Amino acid sequence: MGIGEGLSVVGRAGRKSSNRWLQEHASDPYVKQAAADGYRSRAVYKLIELDEKDQLILPGTIILELGAAPGGWTQYLSRRAGNRATIIATDILPMDSLPDVNFIQGDFTEQSTADDIDMAMENRRADLVLSDLAPNLSGVGVSDQARAMALVELALESACQFLNSEGVFVVKVFQGIGSDDYIQQVRKVFKNVKVRKPAASRPRSREVYVVARNLI
Repeated sequence: MGIGEGLSVVGRAGRKSSNRWLQEHASDPYVKQAAADGYRSRAVYKLIELDEKDQLILPGTIILELGAAPGGWTQYLSRRAGNRATIIATDILPMDSLPDVNFIQGDFTEQSTADDIDMAMENRRADLVLSDLAPNLSGVGVSDQARAMALVELALESACQFLNSEGVFVVKVFQGIGSDDYIQQVRKVFKNVKVRKPAASRPRSREVYVVARNLI
């Protein structure tokens, strides 16, 4: 989602990888289910499973979603949380509007966007901060992993900035160089930390989701 929606590959190996992805995408049951359920992205079923296991979304909650475009997760948040919730979604990319969602287009690491988020939350703290961010892929594993880790570091900083003390932080992490250290870093900041691999994550994907609760 967000930054990770794009895919850039080069050379013969890249074309083969892209073709394999297209074939998998066309036959993917979650892609078909998302179309049937009216969701913008198959990624929504990862969030649904996380919510069912960890009870992330409660009525009247304040939610901040980082890297929201194209809006599959945001659709679920809107449907699940109800109109009593405050939902703020942000991305550097544009996103079609959704009911009961305040979308802020901008880079959440920039002060102007952070100020807009504060204003949208009426200077309150969020109960839930979500990040499904991933970098655009270059095909160079070490470089892609470094960019992915930079994003999750920024997401953690934002979670610490915007969450209330009993809030929940959910972030996608790609396993590889730096990921174990990052999870240990999260454990130093939150009292309760779990690592999940939703069924909707493709088996060959290195992604896992860290669910962290209660700031220390």
